[in-house]
Amino acid sequence: MPYYGYFNGAIQPVDQIGVGITDLGLLRGYGLFDYFLTYNGRPFQWDLYWARFEKSAGRMNLPLPLTKEQTYPILLDLLARSGEPNVAFRFIMTGGYAPDSISIVTPNLLMLSEPIHPVPEWQYERGIQVILDDYVRETAEVKTTDYKRVMLLHGAIQAAGAQDVLYHKDGEISELSRSNVFLVMGNRLVTPNRNILYGVTRRTILDLARDDFQIEERPVLLSELYEASEVFTTSTNKKVLPIVRIGNLPIADGQVGPVSKQLLARFMAFTGR
Repeated sequence: MPYYGYFNGAIQPVDQIGVGITDLGLLRGYGLFDYFLTYNGRPFQWDLYWARFEKSAGRMNLPLPLTKEQTYPILLDLLARSGEPNVAFRFIMTGGYAPDSISIVTPNLLMLSEPIHPVPEWQYERGIQVILDDYVRETAEVKTTDYKRVMLLHGAIQAAGAQDVLYHKDGEISELSRSNVFLVMGNRLVTPNRNILYGVTRRTILDLARDDFQIEERPVLLSELYEASEVFTTSTNKKVLPIVRIGNLPIADGQVGPVSKQLLARFMAFTGR
């Protein structure tokens, strides 16, 4: 059974949806997106994901044609049409078609259902490696469709035997290419709070950890990686994924630590999985 999507009021198979070539997402790279999963047949943390998408649209001057209440039954319809117990949802909103190739008239809104692509199990068991890159994403708090930096770095990531990249600037770390980063320092859980996309999984982990850890959301120095007993990253797909090497620096003993395992278990229990 094919996956279905919504495009400007119409529902059809994803492979039949077409966006015109004068769309500002194509001509100017002007667009934003969001991505989330369903658990137990319901969109996970729906209120938080919608709030972030709505905020991003506002920052991009793109008026939303639907309310949260109007959107939710569309998602359930797309899930039912997929024939799968759970799916991933990808929202995409672009500047739409512009007669002068620059002005926003009516944005285009797509909501696509997709198969879930889980992280390989070995990455949770052995952890991942990341390279470093001196870079900060433009308008980092908005989930724009501009991911050219990590695409340009793809060869370097592969050559290093790594799986992702950690961005830093002026001695301060921010985030991975598509996920947030945490440092475990004793009983403290430390995570950057500027030049980042505020992830919903990040927020969920902070909420799940507050009773047992001292939470520090603040600027984090690159040099603090040397003090960390564990480092992990969080995102919709990655959940809580341990990082065991950053550049040439092994984290602690290069093994997956107990806090990462504990918080992953808490997250999975929270989702009912």
